[in-house]
Amino acid sequence: MEHKGQSIAAKIRDNIAKVIIGKQDTVKLLMTALIADGHVLLEDVPGTGKTKLAKTLAKSIGAEFSRIQFTPDLLPGDITGINVYDGRKQEFVLKKGPVFTNILLADEINRATPRTQAGLLECMEERQVTIDGVSYVPGKPFFVIATQNPVESAGVFPLPEAQMDRFMMKLSMGMPSKEEELEILDRYMSKEPLADLESVMSLEELLAARTEANEVYVHPCIRQYMVDIIDATRKAEGIVLGVSPRGSLAFLRCAKAYAYLQGRSYVNPDDVKAVAVPVLGHRLIMGYGMDNTGSGANALMEKIINNTTVPTEDFSA
Repeated sequence: MEHKGQSIAAKIRDNIAKVIIGKQDTVKLLMTALIADGHVLLEDVPGTGKTKLAKTLAKSIGAEFSRIQFTPDLLPGDITGINVYDGRKQEFVLKKGPVFTNILLADEINRATPRTQAGLLECMEERQVTIDGVSYVPGKPFFVIATQNPVESAGVFPLPEAQMDRFMMKLSMGMPSKEEELEILDRYMSKEPLADLESVMSLEELLAARTEANEVYVHPCIRQYMVDIIDATRKAEGIVLGVSPRGSLAFLRCAKAYAYLQGRSYVNPDDVKAVAVPVLGHRLIMGYGMDNTGSGANALMEKIINNTTVPTEDFSA
């Protein structure tokens, strides 16, 4: 009998594959972050399908979707919403911003000023929006997918470490292979697949899946393995600041969600390895003279994983 988590993963993956060609590893990790109740930063050059992937995921789970195009003149109130005076009612009325949704696409987030970027911080971490002293729930579930272009340096404001740490994962789409590119041309020759896409899962089912994923068993030796990896990031040469406790908790939640989507009720070392780089790599602060690009941190993270002793126990016990 197929495990419920495995069934959910297959349904969403197959539905997304009707629009997005390839990128199965990225889709699997994106679903992991969604089940783990985190947020994702998609970093890649323009035109690789980041926005389309976010829209496809939203349609697949029947979620409300909003998109914000980040620009230097964008203000925090443009994101959260503001109270507007209604002359007929003789009172202020809340005009909700795009954060009042289920899946929010923050497109080119590094084009906005730090003040505006910070407007997302409370929404992402606390799952609430405070406007004029009153707190509101943006949406349940609330999932942020932010995008940025890694090759641009003019007119952008790099995300500070505090906000990078708010993202559970940092992923990349990558360029398609020749075969995938040909399939893209064939599929989009006469129609837009996204227009006819239907949902395969409800928000209620998603919230139930999150509860089930949270109950996945993590053996003490697996937890020790994870802590060993975290500790190594704080001691490795070339790293000024390693992974924070927030990163450790994100690591645990993602390992459980990944195992759940694989159809298991327990976490094994392969689950830990699968999520380690996307969850931990962007949290490393590299020292002077080190490769400060994402690839440099990821390469160092891979080295740490390879040098950490893997437990060999009965992980389901």
